Amino acid sequence: MTTLLEVSGVSVSFDGFKAINNLSFQIGEAEMRAIIGPNGAGKTTFMDIVTGKTRPDEGHVIWGDRSVSLLKMSESQIARVGIGRKFQRPTVFEAQTVRENLAMALKNARGPFDVLFYRKSKSGADRIEALAEEIGLSNQLPRIAGTLSHGQKQWLEIGMLLAQEPRLLLIDEPAAGMTPEEREHTTQILVEAAKTRAVVVVEHDMEFVRRLNCKVTVLHEGAVLAEGSLDHVTQNQTVIDVYLGR
Repeated sequence: MTTLLEVSGVSVSFDGFKAINNLSFQIGEAEMRAIIGPNGAGKTTFMDIVTGKTRPDEGHVIWGDRSVSLLKMSESQIARVGIGRKFQRPTVFEAQTVRENLAMALKNARGPFDVLFYRKSKSGADRIEALAEEIGLSNQLPRIAGTLSHGQKQWLEIGMLLAQEPRLLLIDEPAAGMTPEEREHTTQILVEAAKTRAVVVVEHDMEFVRRLNCKVTVLHEGAVLAEGSLDHVTQNQTVIDVYLGR
């Protein structure tokens, strides 16, 4: 499998506290990965570094088949090369319909003129229908986004990320606050997405992680503590001591 993202020897300190400590991590082109670990393990800082929000003190973050350094790029440039991030709280345009939210996110429709007249583009309309189908909101397209359930808003935001055609999706705690049915549907969306791109899911819900059925990276004190299947890492005594035993 071709490596899409490679993080090597990355460290970053905040006021003397090492949030990330000589971290190395890599993920392939079409791969699902779950990242788990206690609070303060460096999960959010890791995502901040990959998306350009935080600059590391040392190390390398290499992207794509041309092996370019993400550390030389701005946050907007990083988003444009194909890295999409979803925060824990859904951020959708509450006053707009589901259809309009997806239209605004489409990769080609950037100017206000494009957004205003997106219905006139057959390919844009088809893409919106396909995205709505992928996230399970086909029958909600005319609905105002603010009236959706918490789970549906999460799916819409994932759809808006997918509309930008990212090669890597970073998803923060998607299962939080969801019903069991919503969690099941979220699993399906992410597993499907990982067939064509890299998906990194930061999650605390072990049952949700098990359903993703993917390689798991355990972070602790800003470094990789263990890596492998969920069964493999959950049997690791150090992982039990620092995380699961709490």
